[in-house]
Amino acid sequence: MKLSWLDIRDTSTAKSAIIEEAIHQRIEAIVAADVADLADLPPTVKRVLLPHGNALPESLESVDIVLLDVTKGVPPEYGSRPDVEFGQFVEVIDAETLDKACVAARTQAWSVILFRDPTKIPLEIVLAAAHQATDNVIITAVADVEEAEIVFGVLERGSDGVLLPARAVGDATALRTAATSEPGSLDLVELEITGISHVGMGERACVDTCSHFREDEGILVGSHSKGMILCCSETHPLPYMPTRPFRVNAGAIHSYTLSGEGRTNYLSELTAGSKVRAVDSKGATRLVTVGRVKIESRPLLAIDAVGPQGEQVNLIVQDDWHVRVLGPQGVVLNTTELRPGDRVLGYLPTAERHVGYPIDEFCLEK
Repeated sequence: MKLSWLDIRDTSTAKSAIIEEAIHQRIEAIVAADVADLADLPPTVKRVLLPHGNALPESLESVDIVLLDVTKGVPPEYGSRPDVEFGQFVEVIDAETLDKACVAARTQAWSVILFRDPTKIPLEIVLAAAHQATDNVIITAVADVEEAEIVFGVLERGSDGVLLPARAVGDATALRTAATSEPGSLDLVELEITGISHVGMGERACVDTCSHFREDEGILVGSHSKGMILCCSETHPLPYMPTRPFRVNAGAIHSYTLSGEGRTNYLSELTAGSKVRAVDSKGATRLVTVGRVKIESRPLLAIDAVGPQGEQVNLIVQDDWHVRVLGPQGVVLNTTELRPGDRVLGYLPTAERHVGYPIDEFCLEK
């Protein structure tokens, strides 16, 4: 999970409310220029001092980490105070300060880096320079939550965390949401096929993403929100056509799939820029961006399956041999060759759904 740091150095209004929200949202650290702003923070929050002009106060009793701006010169007492940890702040504006940022990221336990130019190339250089310093923490200063989401994904690894200036109540909540948006893993189960039937014509959706799927990866799709089957991506060779490792021939347009923030979407709702959850055969997941959805009329095949506790699952897909699902250990199964007794991988959410969000209410899907 990425680290969320909040910068209150220039916060002039509603500071107390912003700090209270940050504590409630379990923000990992608050950065201030004045020791007094850190004095009453609980031990669950790291108290980080970034003093103006590198001027250190006599007492650092209320401080956990001191950051000093290396571009302003490091004072002689740097690192000599055993009661606190030290780190470095670097504002990158040119090649010289970029070099300082690389050195800080490699050598310092804590480094906070502010990049003035909008390009993310300097951040890529810093992350690459420090890739072997796995114990050092690199925090990138950002202007807003949207930039934080981008920073978290630079070079796949991203920064260890971001430092967001606190302008209003709500910023801490938005930052925490961005930092914890990684979807995590799912507990997949084995489903037993109980029936296969041809159900006539209908519209199915191919979900083309902006990412390469791995060979044991696809998306979860189902006619009901409480039961889905892991549909395979087109990463495996097919006769008559090249592989399309960015695509999942997912199913009929009414079907559910998992997206971000714990919600579902109908396949028909997905558009360019939507997010869907890619899932592998072990249940590991990641969010991928949809680049296009192709909806076309095709013959359809209904797949019925049952879960370990008798849960009923249905999936309707294009009635064609090249449409595939994943079985145990990531075995690729052609849907038209499935037979009762075969086993496939699936997921059984427990919550009912309303406009895609989990909700605790009665709902019957048939």
